[in-house]
Amino acid sequence: MSPVFTPADFVAAFNQTLELAYPLVIIEGELANFKVSRNTWVYFDVKDELASIKFFGSVFKLPGPLQDGLRVRVIGQPKLHPQFGFSITFSTVLPVGEGSIKKAADLLRTKLATEGLFAPQRKRPLPAVPARIGLITAAASAACADFIKILGERWGGVEVLLVDVLVQGQEAPVAIVAALKHFEQISPLAEVLVITRGGGSAEDLAAFNDERVVRAIAGSRTPTLVAIGHEVDISLAELAADMRASTPTNAAQVVVPDRRHVISQLDAAGTSLQKFLQGYIATDLQGAADNRKYLTSQA
Repeated sequence: MSPVFTPADFVAAFNQTLELAYPLVIIEGELANFKVSRNTWVYFDVKDELASIKFFGSVFKLPGPLQDGLRVRVIGQPKLHPQFGFSITFSTVLPVGEGSIKKAADLLRTKLATEGLFAPQRKRPLPAVPARIGLITAAASAACADFIKILGERWGGVEVLLVDVLVQGQEAPVAIVAALKHFEQISPLAEVLVITRGGGSAEDLAAFNDERVVRAIAGSRTPTLVAIGHEVDISLAELAADMRASTPTNAAQVVVPDRRHVISQLDAAGTSLQKFLQGYIATDLQGAADNRKYLTSQA
């Protein structure tokens, strides 16, 4: 015979069963009935043609503004609430599919542009020749190798402080923000921060359209340069940075001058100065000779 539960006992027993069988679930579908309460709590459904599931959670867990109709992948903990019924408490919401990712980024772009995060007057100049560069990227990547190689070829003796981070996937935004916070706390500060990675799909590059990353870059005490290896769509992180570069290689070209060019310029300037001084001295000597000749003729 089946056991008889009180409502409270059934909720507790059911939740224990869920915790054992499905501690976390991943649901993918269309976002619907999205709403935010008191700027803190978020409610929405994820649906397909046959079913709809309710979700609940904190606004601080969102990647940015969302809109009904987006296709999303949601990670969360299913739970039966004693008053409000079954729902999933979400921990992560990710737009999926090229269209959804771009639409989510466009919504966030509009929001942050209204706040002035991308305004030209916020941009700071990079140091002409930094002696200490903070580098945020995947240490084992071609992007990291390319940046350091070109940096060394163009201008030797620069100290590079590397923080190895994930540059794609759901954990990447947290890692990038933590790296930026790390550089806020070191002493002495780096003179410029370079955040870079190679190209990829819209989903690969989603971390650089994450609101947490964009705000951390915009709020950095140290001037920032963001270089993502693609040219089709400029990420929000690039818009928030003090300067952007098209690729990791271009980032190295932007952040330091080419010493061969600088030496050539100095040589040219030295030659011009030498010619000027020689001409000035020759003119001065000729003037002195003319004065002596004049004085002699008057004696």
